[in-house]
This record gives sequence, structure tokens and C-alpha cells, in this order.
Amino acid sequence: MMENKEEKYREILSPEQYSVLREKATERAFSGQYYNHFEPGCYRCAACGNLLFASEKKFASPCGWPSFNEAVPGSVRFIPDNSHGMVRTEVVCSACGSHLGHVFPDMMSQSGQRYCINSLALSFSNACRRSL
Repeated sequence: MMENKEEKYREILSPEQYSVLREKATERAFSGQYYNHFEPGCYRCAACGNLLFASEKKFASPCGWPSFNEAVPGSVRFIPDNSHGMVRTEVVCSACGSHLGHVFPDMMSQSGQRYCINSLALSFSNACRRSL
């Protein structure tokens, strides 16, 4: 069953998206299409369409990836990540388990948290169906 699920993701995602979302890769800093994107709307998981972030929660950060103050309640899960000799908190989609990025303490953020998210893990819509 799991193999069929992964085959589905391989069919619907680009190789780069699959690498980030399903294999926990990270896109190069400052390379993502949503890094400097500030249109009104919402961001969804590129793998399953789960509503993740409202554009009002996005802020300009020099980190090189799209940064958000907070996620839509219940839309993400947090997993301790001690890979690469670092202590971090991974952010995954609560609906499909896809890797989105990491969350860090950040005083530039209104919430004191910076959700540092890969553009390849996101899709954007100007029209949001669910109230944020």
C-alpha cells in the first residue's frame, strides 16, 4: 500500500518536489518561487492540497526561504530532527506527512517562531475556500 502511495506522489510531483516533500531534501536558499512572494491568498501542501499558511502570516526574512509566523491550526505536525549534526524541529503536513521545512525561534517574527518552508513544498492560491 505504501509503495502505491509513493508511486502516486512520483506521478503528481516534479522530481524536485518529490525530493523535498517525500525525501526531506532542502531547496537552495533564495531560489524558491515563493521566497519574495507577498500576494494575498493561501499556501497549500503541494503533495495533497492541505491548507497550511495564510499569506497574512508570511513575513520578509533574510533566511532565504519563505517564512511564516504561524501555520493554520492543525495543519502541520512537528518532529524532532537531529540530522546533519543540528538540533531542529521539522515541520510536516498533518494530512500526508510530507516534509515542508523547519521551525526556529526568531524574534523578527510576530509569534517568536519562523516557519522556514521550502517553496517546492507549497502551492499558492489567491482564492482560499476555508476560513483562515
